[in-house]
Amino acid sequence: MKRITIYDVAKEADVSLATVSRVINGSEVVREDTRVKVQEAIEKLGYKPNAIAQGLALQKTTTIALIVPEASYFYTGQIINGLIDVAKIYKYNLMLHTTTEGITEMNDIIENIIKSRVDGVVIFNDKLNKEELNQLTKYQVPIVVIGNKMSDETVGSVYVDYSSLVYDYAMDCIAKGKKRLALIEDRKNPAMIKQLRDGLSRAYKENGMEFDGYIEIPKEYRSSYLFLKEYVKDGVPYDVVITYRDSQAMAVMNTVKEAGMNIPDDVELVCILDSKYNSMARPQISGFKIPDYDLGAIAMRLLTKMLTDENDVPDKEIELSYIFTPRKSTK
Repeated sequence: MKRITIYDVAKEADVSLATVSRVINGSEVVREDTRVKVQEAIEKLGYKPNAIAQGLALQKTTTIALIVPEASYFYTGQIINGLIDVAKIYKYNLMLHTTTEGITEMNDIIENIIKSRVDGVVIFNDKLNKEELNQLTKYQVPIVVIGNKMSDETVGSVYVDYSSLVYDYAMDCIAKGKKRLALIEDRKNPAMIKQLRDGLSRAYKENGMEFDGYIEIPKEYRSSYLFLKEYVKDGVPYDVVITYRDSQAMAVMNTVKEAGMNIPDDVELVCILDSKYNSMARPQISGFKIPDYDLGAIAMRLLTKMLTDENDVPDKEIELSYIFTPRKSTK
């Protein structure tokens, strides 16, 4: 079957190639009757404009770069789905870049992104530092960061305030007499853990106390489970243990059971990042429903606004809410 080209459209509509190109690229210098004639020819022939050629004509690539840490694939699935769905609506393609700790340097990825002439960048990476971000901003490439609150001329962000989330939860616990709260270190998510520690410290300070329940995992232990197995064997000196991920929540639950204790009678358990596995566990684990799909969808929509409206976007820092889902691991 013959491939339909722009030449065929020009011949069918009896206009020049330049006129067809202007219609395809939305130019306003084409007369309405000519525009209609070209559109009818495109529909009749079933012509599909080449996205790359179209992008070159507009000085755009219609491509958005997405940077995701390899370790967080499981947790970013719904975020990516949200990004993809909105990108389709606005006819953008996504180019995925991954970072692997200790192997892939962020600077290398940034260099590749600049070379590929993408229109914009979405970054989901809680370890991104200001210097690396400045590498992108100096090229005037619009960026939306998922997870961290930050903005300037070319940078926007969509995030959940984890510090306020755990602050509100801690204040409620303290009001109910549950004053001994613990937070387990998560070496894979240091920025998120810092937010949680800040929120807990603020809640304790406002109640005239000092938060000292941060449980660090020594470097010699390859997993939380191996450390917690030793840590809880003589009992758990806390009312509530908080973890960031479901795998750490499972480690707490299993080691507590193995030590002959009961959740939630002896200690309550809360997982910040809720997942389907929390409801599959026995007992079911309480957690916070984070709007992961919305994080992706709203981030992509914010980026499209920044690409078209430039500095006319009034709010480049968008905070999303969360819902606490109590289950059987808390009283």
